[in-house]
Amino acid sequence: MSARRSVALRHLLPRRLLDPFHPDVHPNLHILCRGLALWSMKKDPSLEATLSRNRRWIVNNQIKHILLRSPNHTATVRSLQKKFKTLDLQGKALNWLHKYPCCFETFSGDDGEVHFRFSKRMAALVDEEEAVRDSTEPAMARRLAKLLMLSRDRRLNVVKLNELKRNFGLPDDYIIRILPQYPDTFRVVNRYGRRNTMEIELVRWDPALAVSAVEAAAAEQGTEPRYACSLPPSWVKTRAKFDEFNDGTPYISPYSDDWKESEMRSVGVVHELLSLTLWKKASIVKLEHFKREFGLPERLNLLLLRQPCIFYVSNRYKIYTVVLREGYRGSELVEKDPLVVVKDKLGELMQEGLHEYNRRRRLVNLEKKRKRGEIEARPKEEEDEEDEEEALRLHSAEKREERKRFYKVLFDENP
Repeated sequence: MSARRSVALRHLLPRRLLDPFHPDVHPNLHILCRGLALWSMKKDPSLEATLSRNRRWIVNNQIKHILLRSPNHTATVRSLQKKFKTLDLQGKALNWLHKYPCCFETFSGDDGEVHFRFSKRMAALVDEEEAVRDSTEPAMARRLAKLLMLSRDRRLNVVKLNELKRNFGLPDDYIIRILPQYPDTFRVVNRYGRRNTMEIELVRWDPALAVSAVEAAAAEQGTEPRYACSLPPSWVKTRAKFDEFNDGTPYISPYSDDWKESEMRSVGVVHELLSLTLWKKASIVKLEHFKREFGLPERLNLLLLRQPCIFYVSNRYKIYTVVLREGYRGSELVEKDPLVVVKDKLGELMQEGLHEYNRRRRLVNLEKKRKRGEIEARPKEEEDEEDEEEALRLHSAEKREERKRFYKVLFDENP
């Protein structure tokens, strides 16, 4: 179904049927509405850029985790080749590693196998990331405590939470790394004794943490808690509807005991969840897994689309994603977590290695053509001048902007 036809059909539906809380809405209507509604939001080029994923970044990050789990941070190229299909890659693993000399280096082992490991710069970056994780563990604990405080029963299923752990900056080993250090705040329970029923439970409620991002901003400005509209003034009708919702309904804190289903409370819960993520965005499908725990409506996507001043909904790469508009200025995060800064450095290092690989490959191909007589040999001085011009071109302001776009990644499933 085309986007234009979807929008047209959606406008034919009665407005009450688009209300996720209306009692007359048929339970299966949201299946149709999801397909129609997700195409109806006007595209924002800046926010779409934040959702652009780079497969190379994701693969190299996965290879990094493979090395981290290997003895002495070293593995055989043959073992990596066996995992290439799971990484959704084809070709030779050795060729892939050679493309990123700034990230990985290969060597022959005593067993005759070709091994690979981190380069010195990559190893230093991995150590820096680990140091940042150590220094931000208190922030991770606060983030996890706030998530539990948002939940209905003050506990969350570990299997479900693992789907969003990277969004909230939690490490793979957060259960044994963070929880034991805060026994007065967390505990692990398993009421049914099965592996998939293990839960993290909040031991102690902390009133100091029961303050939402909206309330914190209002306290700083000395105003009443209200949502901010991040759309330009030209969106007159949309902003008018937003003002009617924002000013006509009292703000409900997502940490309050008021669990009565309402649009104001649901918007507050989603706003707070996105505020707790590192990249101020999350998969809508994954958020829907927590409908019962966070009291979210059955048709969450419709709720988000009704608030375009607060949320931006995209189906880029056929992945339904919601972005907190106020978390971005253009395509850049307003506030970057230290962990985000370190992960951005990996993108810079990878891009630098790829440029170096392409430069070497180009020189090798030119040399082959010269030997075959396809091109004339030039003096060494001209080659040096050309290399200098190429280096200047790669380090120009335009190239730096290209690099930023290159490693802007949607950290979702397996970053």
